[in-house]
Amino acid sequence: MPVIALFVIAAVSLVIVRIGATALMMTGLSRDVADFQSVSAFFGVGFTTSEAEMVTTHPVRRKIVKYLIIAGNVGLTSALGALVVTLMDTETEWFDRFLASTGGASSILIRLLVAVIGLGLIFLFFRVVIVRRLFETVIRYTLEHSGAVRAMDYETLLRAHAGYVVSEFEIDPGHPFIGKSLMELRLSSRGVLVLGIYRESGEYLGTPHKDSTILAGDVLTVYGREEQIREVLQHA
Repeated sequence: MPVIALFVIAAVSLVIVRIGATALMMTGLSRDVADFQSVSAFFGVGFTTSEAEMVTTHPVRRKIVKYLIIAGNVGLTSALGALVVTLMDTETEWFDRFLASTGGASSILIRLLVAVIGLGLIFLFFRVVIVRRLFETVIRYTLEHSGAVRAMDYETLLRAHAGYVVSEFEIDPGHPFIGKSLMELRLSSRGVLVLGIYRESGEYLGTPHKDSTILAGDVLTVYGREEQIREVLQHA
């Protein structure tokens, strides 16, 4: 029946979105960001967020999103076509004969109800944590071994397992760092690297230089040993 085609298309669409989200996570994006960008690209909703810049400025992520957009446009067209056929088809199958016996208007309503319930069950199935994790494991394994996406192992890259961490620290009013430049503070010589500064105004300094001045309300993204970060920043 055409309704089965609709269910298959919906399931395949969700699998594609899951593949895209997992691939984006493998490039370093968080789950929430990856899920949102994957859904946005596949369904072509065109949301413009600051997170989108993390995709457009990254060649691998841009390629993943491009394929999601292509797959989404083809998939949506097919789904809409299947939905129309599901609601209006008059083939003489047993299900259609049963619907015909209920009358024209009732027939369409029953078709619509079956489609809605079926799609709802499919969406709920893919929302189950165990199912999602199983899919992600299989997808990640396949992508890694196919060479399509190289996972960014930040724990290995930054040696986090050796006691090094990347963390954020907010500069509260009255902190002794306020008004001083990174050159004056010489944090790197004390074992703390400042990777970025997020200003209270919304400005972000991705690669702060030695003349960058610390302001009240700044959030510093720092890298170093956890105990050194705590000692240098909290006990300044």
